[in-house]
Amino acid sequence: MVFQQPNPFPKSIRDNVAYGPRKHGDIRTGLLAKLFDRGSGEKEDELVERSLRQAAIWDEVKDRLDDNALGLSEDELVERSLRQAAIWDEVKDRLDDNALGLSGGQQQRLCIARCLAVGPEVILMDEPASALDPIATAKIEDLIEDLAEEYTVVVVTHNMQQAARISDQTAVFLTGGELVEYGDTDAIFENPESQRVEDYITGKFG
Repeated sequence: MVFQQPNPFPKSIRDNVAYGPRKHGDIRTGLLAKLFDRGSGEKEDELVERSLRQAAIWDEVKDRLDDNALGLSEDELVERSLRQAAIWDEVKDRLDDNALGLSGGQQQRLCIARCLAVGPEVILMDEPASALDPIATAKIEDLIEDLAEEYTVVVVTHNMQQAARISDQTAVFLTGGELVEYGDTDAIFENPESQRVEDYITGKFG
């Protein structure tokens, strides 16, 4: 998840990106993190083997359970994640510098890289550009559009113009968390079914 305020760890740029994979990025730990039902008294090694056998992949990975689940070295994973987050060229020569020394926009892209490093299926973003200047906001929006080609990205925003620019599908929630309307972004903004939605996106209230 990527939050409204950039929240890099007080560590180096490299350590920020590598933190997640170091904690649960290997095959064994990554699998255990996703398994909630460990059976009746089943040991971790037994659970890992059984699950991988069920997935018909045990013979291929049994001798490398401690390898990174993405098959990359740490340096490769850090570079790939930073490239995906469109910040590699800005930080590649100072990976050991403290991440808190980056600008706000760079910090937010670093946080996105940190998210990408663990191979997420879905990326959640809560007002990811609301604390940034217009130039940094444009970079984040371009990045979101690029990421959407490979990942499912869910963005929460009160910025209607931003929602119209970056989304394929839009859901409109009003007071109390009520889902008022959901559909293709173009349809929502050009011809909403709900009068309340039309009033909101045209600025009559909200």
